[in-house]
Amino acid sequence: MLEHAFTALAALLAPGTFVLLALGVFAGLIAGAIPGFTITMAVILTLPFTFGMPPIQGLATMIGVFVGGLSGGLIAGILTGIPGTPSSIATTFDGHPMAKKGEPGLALGIGVWASFFGGVISASLLMTVAPVLAAIGLEFGPWDLFALMIFALTITTSLAGEDMVKGLISGMVGLLVTCVGQDQTAGIARFTFGVDALGKGFPFLAVLVGLFAFSQLLRDVRDADAARQPLSLGGGGRVAIEHIKAIKIVLRKWRVTIHAALTGVFVGVLPAAGASVSNILAYDQIKKASPYPEKFGTGIPDGVIASEASNNATAGGDIMTTIALGIPGDVVTAILLGALIMHNVAPSPTFISTQPVLAYGIMISYLLAHVVMVVLQAGCLRIFALVTRVPMYHLVGVVLFYCAVGVFTLNNIVWDVWVLFGFGVLGYLMHVFKFPLTPMILGVVLGDQAEINLVRALATEDSLLPFVTRPWSLFFLIIACFSLIFPWYQNARARTRWTLCYTPLLALFAAVPFFMMNDLFRAVVGAGLVAVGLWLLWQHHRRGWALPAAPSAVTLRE
Repeated sequence: MLEHAFTALAALLAPGTFVLLALGVFAGLIAGAIPGFTITMAVILTLPFTFGMPPIQGLATMIGVFVGGLSGGLIAGILTGIPGTPSSIATTFDGHPMAKKGEPGLALGIGVWASFFGGVISASLLMTVAPVLAAIGLEFGPWDLFALMIFALTITTSLAGEDMVKGLISGMVGLLVTCVGQDQTAGIARFTFGVDALGKGFPFLAVLVGLFAFSQLLRDVRDADAARQPLSLGGGGRVAIEHIKAIKIVLRKWRVTIHAALTGVFVGVLPAAGASVSNILAYDQIKKASPYPEKFGTGIPDGVIASEASNNATAGGDIMTTIALGIPGDVVTAILLGALIMHNVAPSPTFISTQPVLAYGIMISYLLAHVVMVVLQAGCLRIFALVTRVPMYHLVGVVLFYCAVGVFTLNNIVWDVWVLFGFGVLGYLMHVFKFPLTPMILGVVLGDQAEINLVRALATEDSLLPFVTRPWSLFFLIIACFSLIFPWYQNARARTRWTLCYTPLLALFAAVPFFMMNDLFRAVVGAGLVAVGLWLLWQHHRRGWALPAAPSAVTLRE
């Protein structure tokens, strides 16, 4: 193993290959920083240039674009509140408020170093436990994937803020949007009302850019005086990227970083999930586990770390299934898979053993790309941060132009630009009437995948029993139920006794699917969960089911 790893490292450090890797990262950073210009588009545009390269050189270049794009999305998300890519949606929740409070340099620094540490954690797992994690993803059938989507959709209840009904309505509207166009399995037109342009449904990128970008631009310039002001309240001064302070914060919050990175890796291993899901899921999980969840969304480092550590870590999970099983984790790794096939290399469970140098070359290039990303960000972020000193009406015009160009170039049709404007107005109205946008985005992201897997499951077996008899499906449905009632638990915690049973019952119920898997290691995991659940119940019984003291106000540290 070490021999092959050192051979791959030597090949990657060759001047020509390393320069191409660095150029790929730089191109990815630019693509990620421009709202509407996705990582997928950047990798697709890079692919033709790699045809004449040796496989390891071409793949290193595309992985550089992949990693750079994942990290570049934080720049626009923090500075303008508009996610550069779908993988940076959650970064805007706390990153942009930090920038508006006069801390754009610190927010950018935290985002960069959280991306780096998330990527390093993911790369370490990629090189050590890839076969095991990839095997878990291979076990999932359509029943399990549909249950996973149901679990992800329950997150809308905790993303809805104070008004859960509005959050659920927003999520349902998102699901309805994905129903427009041809049924992907039967090819039947739905909700097109005779309009040909609706035959293919609403393009996801145009919907996303419209809801998040155009609606944000409308809010930013609705007040003429505010439009003349710079984006950041501290924008009149010199913006400095506080790398040392950011590193200290990320290292001090190592639990948040590791939790987010592991969430990202797990989502990456699951086929078709990707970073657009992982950053929202990790943000939600970190918020639930935090002692001060009410502070999320106000501009705290935890939110930035959760999003950025998870989305960069997701790429490692994506690459795991691609090189170990030949199953791409998302669209970008599907393109990487296509590039491997064009070089007459077919990833499969035997890929690592038959092509060890190339396999480790992919893994190490993923790690090297993060090192290059940090170096380039350190040099370029100061320039990007200067955008906070530009008056909003100048910035809005430039961003809107790039958004429209990015959406238009996706299919080269004007209809996509009109979709952008339409959903931008819808997003603005939702903001005015206080409907949260995030549940709608989650519905749009997950709607197609949920429908396809449900149809496949019902086509395979005309019964609903597999949803509760298959271990992984049952596991996801159990945690979906607990996730659904989590907001009530959170509100009633320390005030009513039933909340004392929440965590023990979660552990006990989650143990059941592990016992159903007929595997000794998983049975041990199940036994451990049972032990934890019973121990917590015993502790509450021993204390007379006394409620803990109400949590006092938490003074946040950086």
